Formats: sequence, structure tokens, C-alpha cells
Amino acid sequence: MQNMKQKELTDLSLEELWQLFPIILTPHQDCWSDWYEEEAGMLQREIPGIRRISHIGSTAIQGIWAKPTVDMLVEVDKEKPLADFKDKIEKCGYICMAERGNRLDFNKGYTLQGFAERVFHLHLRYVGDNDELYFRDYIQKDATAAKEYERLKLDLWKRYEHDRDAYTLYKSDFIKHYTEIGKQLFPDKYKEA
Repeated sequence: MQNMKQKELTDLSLEELWQLFPIILTPHQDCWSDWYEEEAGMLQREIPGIRRISHIGSTAIQGIWAKPTVDMLVEVDKEKPLADFKDKIEKCGYICMAERGNRLDFNKGYTLQGFAERVFHLHLRYVGDNDELYFRDYIQKDATAAKEYERLKLDLWKRYEHDRDAYTLYKSDFIKHYTEIGKQLFPDKYKEA
């Protein structure tokens, strides 16, 4: 990794990125909701056409350990191509990290020196592609499930500290299970913004 300073983040291999940006978990920080509010406000001012921005992920769940990364779900109308939003989001300091079908994922706060003070993941989707909201709402409602999720993440942390794909994969069954329960509990709550 001696030549990393001469590279751009987008030039780094997955292994180099995982070394530079390991999984880190910390106790819940109240500032995360403030960071979300500030960033969401800026995005709404700078990017016309956003239907809904939501704070998702573990930083949106009070009282559990989380990666200090604020995840946001940005939903837009299906009539507009997601590509129409890409440049505008990048002008707000984000790097597009993945384009898969009707989903674009962006990161902000990643530098060649490691994480910045504030780190964000932005998930751009069409309205209604928002299972994360059902999971978040259920986990916020059920303290026992929230603590189970925290234990799972803490168990996976050091094993997969430098393998984000495996860390995510081993949480997926838990997330799917409670997402389905959330959908049953809050049917159609997030179909339209």
C-alpha cells in the first residue's frame, strides 16, 4: 500500500479498500442523528426531485453499537432515470461506488488517509424500494431484537474486520427475517412518499 497516496480511491482494489476502511463498531452516538439531519437538509436543497430521505442502518437505532457511518436512503420518482441524479449527488462530495440495476450506492467521507470525521453511505432508489425502513422501524420498536442485532454484529466484527462483503452476508438472514416481520406489522407504510 506504499503507492496508495498516488492513487485515487476509485483506483484501489477491493482488498486495499478493506484494509484502509475496516469494519469499526462503536457505542451509539447521539451526534449521528444530527449529522443525518444536516446532510439530508443539504441534499434536499441541492438535488431537486427527491421524494424522501430516510436515516437507515444501525446509526438510526438508539442504544446499539454501530459502524460510525450514517446510512441514508434517498427515494426518487420512477419517471426519472437514476442517472439524472448521479452528477448532482457527486457534486455534493459523494463517490459512486456501485451501480446495480435500479440502485446506485454512494460514499462520502472516505479519504486516502482513512475515514473522515463524518462518513455517509447514500443509497439511491426508486420510491417503494425501501425494505430498510421496515427493518429499521421494527428494530427500533423491539428492544430484544435490537440487542440480538447488536450481538450478531459484535460477533462478526473482528472475524470480518477486513471483509465487508462477508460481514454483510452473515447479517442478511437476520435482516431479512425482521424486515418481513416489519412489513407485516407496518403494511404499506412506505409504499409512496
